Amino acid sequence: MQIKDVMTRDVKLVSPDTPVAVAARLMRQQDVGSLPVGADDRMVGMLTDRDIVLRAVADGKDCKSATAGEVMSKEILYCFDDQDIEEVARNMGEQQIRRLPVVDRDKRLVGIVSLGDLSARGDKECAGDALESISSAPSSEA
Repeated sequence: MQIKDVMTRDVKLVSPDTPVAVAARLMRQQDVGSLPVGADDRMVGMLTDRDIVLRAVADGKDCKSATAGEVMSKEILYCFDDQDIEEVARNMGEQQIRRLPVVDRDKRLVGIVSLGDLSARGDKECAGDALESISSAPSSEA
């Protein structure tokens, strides 16, 4: 089974100048923990709930004026829509990440995949192994 068979397709993208408070409300409305950040038709980062807590709230930034571009994670890890779910789950475990943007071979954003997607619609064993890898090692996310 491929990632395109289990990914979430309706992904909201925010711009780097989107205020953190607006992005957080969008996360709540969409019931997601991350949003891709894009500019000029390309992803430039990922904004996670963890980024908001550690780089905005904990640093005392005003979430109404701080922007997604200021607090996002700039290193973008992604997978391709035609990759096998076992391979992606293994990579997610090794990289200690719970969600990945999904791109096509032209590197255009086409979706997002989470461990929940893999478990609910894909291979529960692969998702479980990935979660175990993520949970057993110290997190490297900033």
